[in-house]
Amino acid sequence: MTLETRNGNLYYYRSVRDGERVRKAYLGAGEIARIESEADILRRAGQEAQRERERAEMERLEALAAPLLELSEVAEVLARAHLVASGCHRHKGEYRRARGAARSA
Repeated sequence: MTLETRNGNLYYYRSVRDGERVRKAYLGAGEIARIESEADILRRAGQEAQRERERAEMERLEALAAPLLELSEVAEVLARAHLVASGCHRHKGEYRRARGAARSA
């Protein structure tokens, strides 16, 4: 977006992507150009504030989820240790009892 002055007059253009090319789209002249420019500035500031709020919310949620993820990892390690201790081995990602291993319940 750009507010240009040509021959003492204000003109407002916005960059628009048209496939691979970027072209300028004319939006207005004079006072309309100034109003459109300020509206775009406010819209962009609002979008940036929204992104910042979403970023802060994601950080908060990640901080809340961290203990749960740690607990999940510990539980997975304990489950693997129990399976190995009971005579199982991994075969293509799944645990199976070893041949000839005694079954104890």
